[in-house]
Amino acid sequence: MTVETKRSKGRMKQRLEEIDFLRCVLILLMITFHIVYIGDTYAFAKQFVYTFHMPAFLLVSGYLCNTDKKMATFMKSMMWIFIPYLVMETAYVVMASLLPIREHIDNITPMLLFDKIFLHPLGPYWYLHTWILCSMVCYFAMRLRAIKPMLRFLVAVAGCLLLGFCGLVSLPNAMYFMAGAMISLLGMRFLAVFHPAWWAVLPVLSIALFMPSQLDRATIGGMAIVFFMISFILYIYRFTSSRMRRPLLFVGRNTLLLLLFSPIFTAVSKLYQPLFLSFDPSGFSFCIVTVTIATLGSLLIGHVSDLLRLSPFFFGKEKAVN
Repeated sequence: MTVETKRSKGRMKQRLEEIDFLRCVLILLMITFHIVYIGDTYAFAKQFVYTFHMPAFLLVSGYLCNTDKKMATFMKSMMWIFIPYLVMETAYVVMASLLPIREHIDNITPMLLFDKIFLHPLGPYWYLHTWILCSMVCYFAMRLRAIKPMLRFLVAVAGCLLLGFCGLVSLPNAMYFMAGAMISLLGMRFLAVFHPAWWAVLPVLSIALFMPSQLDRATIGGMAIVFFMISFILYIYRFTSSRMRRPLLFVGRNTLLLLLFSPIFTAVSKLYQPLFLSFDPSGFSFCIVTVTIATLGSLLIGHVSDLLRLSPFFFGKEKAVN
């Protein structure tokens, strides 16, 4: 990315580490509230977390979208996001036709499968679908060298608006992606925009407690929560020891694996849920164990894929685990 190449190696290392920490926190929150019992039992907490965690993910994705790649390189990178998405979304749709889940499908057909894969994803893989589409719109708009950079960005925004109006992506989600892309286009450092600060939690608490109707990513209050929660999470990073950072940053570097495979483990968790609830109705111990299993299990799948040399066929690279 042109903006990134202007920064010193030391600053780049710091930026990447802090963004990896942010990703780690966001992915763990995602897994937590994919656990049905936790989401149902702590509905307000779920609503609060859903206000910012995936919008923040999309904003980071937009910020890191590299529009300076050669077209062949960029399309190859998109292909190797699409292939695991294709496999896992197909598997999820098939599972939804067999199991009595909330998104149960009574009759699976080739047309329905096509719709869920390419147009309206089912389940947790919508993020990858949105990421691919918004990245492609952003990339091709920025390749319009005949017009000024800001006009290219406006073309990209218009493209994402079109995707939203066509129902291919959620309009607010697309706009969060483009907000991240705009920060990058303007050459602004991520930490300069989202300055780590303890006081960032104060407006978040004010909105959550006194304006609960604003707990939605599409509202002004929701946008403020996204902004301030990113700043607050980055502030927390300062107080993590180097020993603690190592596993957290490792998880942050491997969020794709967790996005792809953690739903398997949250679904399986229903089998042992009664055991934990029998002595801990709060669900806290059940949640901690499930999030741990989902995290380690997803990373283990990636590691086994590396050992069996399957990663080049599924992820397009020798090592799936970063």
